[in-house]
Amino acid sequence: MLFHSSIRKELAHSFAATLLVLLTIVVTMMLIRTLSMATAGSVDPKEVMLVLGYTVLGRFHIILTMALFVAVVSVLSRMHRDSEMVIWMGSGRGLAGMVSPVLRFAWPTLLSMAVLVGIAWPWANKQTSDLRDRFQQRSDLQRVEPGQFQVNAAGNRVFFIDKDTANGTTGRNVFVSSIEPRGESTVSAQAATISTDDRQQVLVLRKGQRLEASPDLQSVKVSEFDEYTAFISEKLLALPDDGAMKTRSTLELIRNPSLPAQSELAWRAGLVLCAFNLLLVGMAVAAGNPRAGRSGNIAFATFTFLFYFNMLNIGETWVAHGKVSTLAWMLSLHGSVFVLALLWMIKRHENISLRAWVKQRANRQVPEPMAALSTGQGSA
Repeated sequence: MLFHSSIRKELAHSFAATLLVLLTIVVTMMLIRTLSMATAGSVDPKEVMLVLGYTVLGRFHIILTMALFVAVVSVLSRMHRDSEMVIWMGSGRGLAGMVSPVLRFAWPTLLSMAVLVGIAWPWANKQTSDLRDRFQQRSDLQRVEPGQFQVNAAGNRVFFIDKDTANGTTGRNVFVSSIEPRGESTVSAQAATISTDDRQQVLVLRKGQRLEASPDLQSVKVSEFDEYTAFISEKLLALPDDGAMKTRSTLELIRNPSLPAQSELAWRAGLVLCAFNLLLVGMAVAAGNPRAGRSGNIAFATFTFLFYFNMLNIGETWVAHGKVSTLAWMLSLHGSVFVLALLWMIKRHENISLRAWVKQRANRQVPEPMAALSTGQGSA
């Protein structure tokens, strides 16, 4: 009882600290990325925190996997370094005895990861995609920002407003440049007002002038006006992209036999299997030489996590392109890692030395007279 409780308590402290550090790093990186997207006009600046929340929620399962793996490696490495494992081994608790308390501590996290991957991941991706699409597909008038040149959705009209009112319906010092089949036109006005005409928004310009050039730029027509109405066509919101597999629910992927759906399903299931296998790998890695310190174990653990995660992404691409079947890839990747982790743990638990085993096998194959000569016991 003391053995289980002490290990789980130390794992909880290490897991919480690692999770806090990783979450801080990821949130900072995602915040910088989201702000860059807002600056580039991909997302609404007013919805930066909302997009950030969806992004972090969609990737929280990866943070949990890394935090759990690092916690197991760091705690068990500390126990070996401080010779605490020697005491437990002397009392009959070997490396195999670590499996039970580690799994009892980790199963709530593994269950939470399965829920996040199966439910939160597609939902967060769907919400983020809807926010970005709604902002990208907003009307041309909604794109106008005071003091900035803005291009409409079609890319053939440029707007500029120096100042606007608090309600955003009236502006001053307005500039509109358009490229049309009959030529280029430039309109400038002292004031502009947004109004609605037959369910369509229009831009009413007052006290300005219009410059219209022919396509060959051979003739230019200049006219002044007291009021000029510019009809700005509204762009309807497009239908959701049904091809985005990352936004589909897990149940929809199970019912969909297409290769992209199966690759996404294999990736989601592989994340949970990856987290479980990394627990076994962490216990095997931590049972190393106490004199080597734990920095080498942490570095190896980080490399293992990155390699495993990259193989998940590569496998998703291969399955989507039909290079390998879903079942074959799952068995080859996760099955091989599971078997290697078990063999590694057995080797550590039984204290099997491969070098001594090879040397022993080599000595058995040497003939007896040669072995006697090598030991100096042969006759002259």
